[in-house]
Amino acid sequence: MEIEEALSILENVLTPVEGKEVCQLSDAYGRIAAVDIFAPINVPPFAKSAMDGYAVRAADVAGASEDAPVQLKVRGQLFAGDWIEGPVVDAAACSDGLPPAVRVMTGSPLPAGFDSVIMQEDTDYGEDTVLIYKPARPGQNYCPVGEDIKKSSLVLKAGSKIGRIHIGLLASLGIEKIQVCRKIRTAIISTGSELTEAGKPLAPGKIYSSIAPMLSSSLNNSAVTKVIENQIVSDDEKEIAGAIKNAVTQADIIITTGGVSVGKKDLLPQVLESLGVKKLFSQVNIKPGTPTRAGLLDGKLILSLSGNPYAALVNFDLYFYQAVSLLTGCKELSLQKKEALLKNPYEKINERRCLLRACYEDGSVSIQLQNNKSSVISSMVDCNCYLDLPAGTSVKKGDRLQVWMTGK
Repeated sequence: MEIEEALSILENVLTPVEGKEVCQLSDAYGRIAAVDIFAPINVPPFAKSAMDGYAVRAADVAGASEDAPVQLKVRGQLFAGDWIEGPVVDAAACSDGLPPAVRVMTGSPLPAGFDSVIMQEDTDYGEDTVLIYKPARPGQNYCPVGEDIKKSSLVLKAGSKIGRIHIGLLASLGIEKIQVCRKIRTAIISTGSELTEAGKPLAPGKIYSSIAPMLSSSLNNSAVTKVIENQIVSDDEKEIAGAIKNAVTQADIIITTGGVSVGKKDLLPQVLESLGVKKLFSQVNIKPGTPTRAGLLDGKLILSLSGNPYAALVNFDLYFYQAVSLLTGCKELSLQKKEALLKNPYEKINERRCLLRACYEDGSVSIQLQNNKSSVISSMVDCNCYLDLPAGTSVKKGDRLQVWMTGK
């Protein structure tokens, strides 16, 4: 089975979670919109000047030039926030025979009866009367009603990840609160009698647990996910089974690390079978992390990762973000794939399809060659992608290859 098949299996079994939350707009960045949002008003709600100048009627200043300016009578002045009810003048011309103009500032309303704005640089800046040195066309230099957003138009589609531009648009509509998808709840269970929590003395033969802190840090800093449980359990079938059963009652996704291979203490496969977990996939054609498996229990996804840090990280990024994308209905949350030109050669030929730690920049990718063991995570510090190397292939500088960008 290939990676793409495993991702497709998740797509066929996972659907968006139920449950919405009302969120203040100020807290909505990064959340997933739960419903379509339509504009309740036009933006702007009135025609407004796009610059400092004079509101005029285009017909009154036709043919104006520096050699033959048109004189207008200034019939008022408007700043942003001001308002005039009704037309400024009723007659086609003023009593003194001069057509009307209104001094306007950027953002001020365009008075009724006027159809263009002359920028002040094209005038003599007159206060009682003003000389206009250029003609105008209807619609010039002002923002019409609904220029930015039309009333009743779709502003935010359900399943969209809310960014700063969305927040600006919603704020311009006067929207204070919106409905968002609830956060995806995740439980992390680290299996291994050798594991010790940070801060505790390290006994002989023990190691500090690193995978769970690495994964939970990104999940708790996300606006979309949160970790509700993070625990270490020893290599004991009853303890592992109890932890999984408890997590299934609370979480949408349960992540286990360690114990998925074929050693005497690799107990996950038999524990999952005893619990009645429906297997979705395992033994995907990928290195590292071939033993990674996924299953369903009571409709909850159980993603079982390797106990080696790099192997766990790669497979977490591949499958977890696809799952969250499906559970929220937000396609952009799935892992991003790009094409890149290789900057350095890699002569080793792997029997399996291999994901190598690498760095992507401006359409090019360089492989991290220091240490690619699945138990090593330090060489991942400066990397931002996984180079997807097909099985039985050596690559050379200039080859065009696929990369998976790392999760956040």
